[in-house]
Amino acid sequence: MGKLCNPVFFVTIFTIFLSIFFANFLFMPLGDYTTQRIMLTHGLSIFVVFSLAFLAWRHGCKLFMGLWPAFMISVIFSLSAIVFNKNAFGVTETGMYAAFFVGFVLLGFLSKSLNKTHDWVLLFSYLAALMTAFYGAVSVMIYLFLLSDGVAVFSDHLPWGFVNIRYWSHIATWLLPILPLAALVGPLKDKHLWRFLVAFGSSLMWWIVFLSAARGSILGITFGVMLAAVLIGRSATPWLFMFLRYLVLGLLIWVLLSVVIPSFIADDMVLRSIKTTTSGRMPLFTEAWYMSLENFPFGMGPQSWLTHEILSKEYLRSPKFGHPHNMYLMWAAEYGWLLIGALLVFAVQSMRLFWRQRSEVRAANSSEPALLLAAFTASVCAALFHAGVSAVFIAPGSMLIGFFVLGLFWALIAPVVVVFKQAQPKRRLVFVGLLVVIVGTLCTYWLDDVWGYHTAMRDDLDFYQKNVPIETFPRFWSHGNFPRHPDQMP
Repeated sequence: MGKLCNPVFFVTIFTIFLSIFFANFLFMPLGDYTTQRIMLTHGLSIFVVFSLAFLAWRHGCKLFMGLWPAFMISVIFSLSAIVFNKNAFGVTETGMYAAFFVGFVLLGFLSKSLNKTHDWVLLFSYLAALMTAFYGAVSVMIYLFLLSDGVAVFSDHLPWGFVNIRYWSHIATWLLPILPLAALVGPLKDKHLWRFLVAFGSSLMWWIVFLSAARGSILGITFGVMLAAVLIGRSATPWLFMFLRYLVLGLLIWVLLSVVIPSFIADDMVLRSIKTTTSGRMPLFTEAWYMSLENFPFGMGPQSWLTHEILSKEYLRSPKFGHPHNMYLMWAAEYGWLLIGALLVFAVQSMRLFWRQRSEVRAANSSEPALLLAAFTASVCAALFHAGVSAVFIAPGSMLIGFFVLGLFWALIAPVVVVFKQAQPKRRLVFVGLLVVIVGTLCTYWLDDVWGYHTAMRDDLDFYQKNVPIETFPRFWSHGNFPRHPDQMP
């Protein structure tokens, strides 16, 4: 299995990057957002079933000792769907989160078990650098076309392929701390052309961050990079210097392409400014807070943000969105503070494992393990920070990238699981067979609900566009305001 894993991993990551960065150039009959969601849900179900089977066969029950915090999170998500079974399509999102949290931990253990962590980290960082370089090149081409047409507001057209420009910034948050790795580790690190390609893609991604005034990304990445640099220490210096070099290059490109050149061509040049306000998020945060206390500590149920009676006057008067722009408050509102407690337990376990790995890499003679740990720690911390002000764990593109970043981070910090002794193969076969049947049945039921939700959403869209005076905002599907409050339903 080990020999097969690298090509499968390569094709999977390449396909995901292609579907995210170049969605507009691909044939997606269901649309890019829906296609990415289907890739996420079906990919998660297949991966969870097969990886659980393989790891359970190879490591037995010892595997589950390291999985229990992630399983606890998944169980709470699943119980919420059972308790609030009257919520329409309540299984859909709960199943996604249940599979997501168990799945990325399984990915980490699978990588560790197959001794593929270094290979997969290298493949991921190289593909990320390659695809961002191509994306950057196409972005510059489109920029030149827009410039020749006299278009002043470039941020309305760049980037493309995302339902919302902020969903692009989620990808930047995950990838920008990792991209410097591609120039520092692996067989291509001394190739000048490759290092130029990495710098080209990274700096252009920073250009688009500044162009779109993605302050969630800027704040999240700043937090993640500073924290990783402080925690890892001197061993992370080459990664930090390379990161800062790309940041400065991106800033210079932004000055040249978005300020200097347009000032000579367009008289009505408009630049996005980074706002210092909350952009209307406080009423959303307040509403989610009140919801979390309404049925403490169990929350109001899956997708209740879309269907509940509004609790605060501020939110009643404010624009409506498919989520409160804060993942933690949304989870507390819909799934309860019990879930937040489980997430904190998982965070404590992760910090404990990270601290042990940090001690090992700082004591090692080789600097490469420190660079890998610093980059992925910065990426994860940046995304967790960004999730406090945006839908990082709702947008399918972000979740697809985040699944692999979180899984590889877990692989870097997870302990080695002892291989199960070869005795009693019949007993193991029965155990693995039961596990596959149970988990496979649950995944089949969940995917059936996903497709049922898609059909109902599509059937509702015509009524919504004609009768509901609110724009369609994405959540699970791109028409994410379904189901909604009964007085807006047919």
